[in-house]
Formats: sequence, structure tokens, C-alpha cells
Amino acid sequence: MLEDRFGRIIDYVRLSVTDRCDFRCVYCMAEDMTFVPRARVLTLEEMARLGRVLVSQGVRRIRLTGGEPLVRKNFTALARELGALPGLEELNLTTNGARLGRFAGELREAGVTRVNISLDSLRADRFRELTRTGRLEDVLEGIEAARRAGFRRVRLNSVIMRGRNEDEVADLVDFALQRGLDIAFIEEMPLGQIGEHSRQEAFVSSEELREQLAERFTLVPLAAGTAGPSRYWQADGYPDSRVGFISPHSNNFCHACNRVRVTAEGRLLLCLGHEHSLDLRAILRAHPDDDQPLIDALHRGMEIKPERHEFDLAEGEQLVRFMNMTGG
Repeated sequence: MLEDRFGRIIDYVRLSVTDRCDFRCVYCMAEDMTFVPRARVLTLEEMARLGRVLVSQGVRRIRLTGGEPLVRKNFTALARELGALPGLEELNLTTNGARLGRFAGELREAGVTRVNISLDSLRADRFRELTRTGRLEDVLEGIEAARRAGFRRVRLNSVIMRGRNEDEVADLVDFALQRGLDIAFIEEMPLGQIGEHSRQEAFVSSEELREQLAERFTLVPLAAGTAGPSRYWQADGYPDSRVGFISPHSNNFCHACNRVRVTAEGRLLLCLGHEHSLDLRAILRAHPDDDQPLIDALHRGMEIKPERHEFDLAEGEQLVRFMNMTGG
């Protein structure tokens, strides 16, 4: 088992398969991005090997992220290999949904169990403004394809920003409830330097969103925990859906952290809000036929995992690393 120095068992890994994306969401990256040279990105074979080793060390959930995972060529082959690993309980995916219409059924057959889809607006013009390049109709098609494919759960992820889309919160929840989907609202995190808006001025807390939703829905908190940082509520009359809130600013959840990230370059990132990391790519390539150095590195990483992040919007961007580099 992977256990950090605070006694937390790490059984959940978010594995980024690429830093590239076909969207340029205003809270995630700059409009003119420079991406990692392909030679520095892990190969799919290296990712599959890493996944196998992680599961051998007690990891039970892997979430495939990006960037946008579905822009990675032959991504389904990786999902199929990971999905077949004995001991892996969940293989999940986070996507912008634009290509999901083509791949949903294939991914479900490959072993993907749950899918999170980003959706920040139901207005086509506003959606285009927030994503810079995205088409709402493509994402709506992807959502319907995910519903048809029969994943264990499908969740919408929404980042709400003051003055941009906070007037759509109730409509987004209603959209999810009517389709038997989950939805989670994520407080924007200060990762990467952006000039498009002020994160401090745009910030909307989870508590404010719940107060707004209470005017239209009766929300009851659910006691059951999840493998991730979401805290879920249920709308009265909709037993198949959950309304979640991920609150890195207003309700720190680090005490229960059970996860690490691996970037597309193979950096084992120990905390979302810090740069503590280890270079797994170098180890993978230096020891192609011996897993023990990789196993040793994973356990060394547990010794430097921070106790918590220290996000402070008043200080502006605290990390130069964008979310697409971090991994979902």
C-alpha cells in the first residue's frame, strides 16, 4: 500500500495522458498555449506499465485526464489495457465531451466505468466565449452518447464565475436532474497565470451556490463519502442524481486526501497546490525491464506529499502550472 507520512492511504491516481486540448477554457489555460514536445510525453505503453505497477501497490481507482484525453491517438487501447487490470475497481474518465459522441460506446466496452464531462453553460454563445473554441452542440451530443453507453455514473463538472455564468447554476442542475446525471460545481483554482479575468473577483463559493439553489430545489446532504473531494447533496424527488460541490477554498478537504496525480510528462505530482514531485519518466526509461526502481520511487513520493494545499486567491496565481499540465 502507498501510505504518506500523515497516515493517509493513497489508492486513487489521476493519470494525464496529454496536456493538449481542443478547447481553451478561460479558467484552465491561456489562449495561446505552448504544449510539451511529444518526446517528453509518456508513451501509451509507459502509461500502461505505470498503471499496472500502481495497481500492484494498492491503487484501486485510476482517472484518465488531460488536457483532453480523447485527442490522444489510440487512447482507447490504453483504456482497454488498464480496464483489464486485476484489482482495479474503477477506471474513470474526465473529458470536455466534444469527442465523446464518437467514443462513448467503445470506451464503455474497454472498461471505463464513470465519466465526468465539463459543462459550464447551456447557452451556445456563452459556451463558446468560455471555451474559446468549443461548440455546445458537440458536448450535448457527447453527454447523450455517454447516457446511452451505460456508464456506472455520468457527472457534469461546472466552474462558476461571477459575472460570467452564475445565473445558470439552477438551470445546469435542472439539466442534470432531468437526465438522471450527477453534477458538481468546482471552485476555480489559482493554477497558471491568466489575464482574461481576475480569479479573486470571479470567485463564487460553494456555500453561495447552495443558497442560490435552495430557492429552487430542496437539497439534502448525503452522508456517504466518495473516492474524490466532492461533497454530495440530493435534490428532493430526484433519487438518481447527486449535486456535488468541490470546495478547495471554502471547505478544505486535504485531511482525507487519498490521491496523487501523474502528469503527461510522467511527473508524480503529490499535491494539486504544490510543486512537490518526482520524475517517473526517467525511471521508466532507465529501467524498462525492472519495476522495482519505479515501486521504490512511488514510496519515496509518499514521504514528500504535503499535508495540505495553501490556496489564497488574494495572492493571485500561486503556481505557474496550468490545469492542463496538472492533469484534470
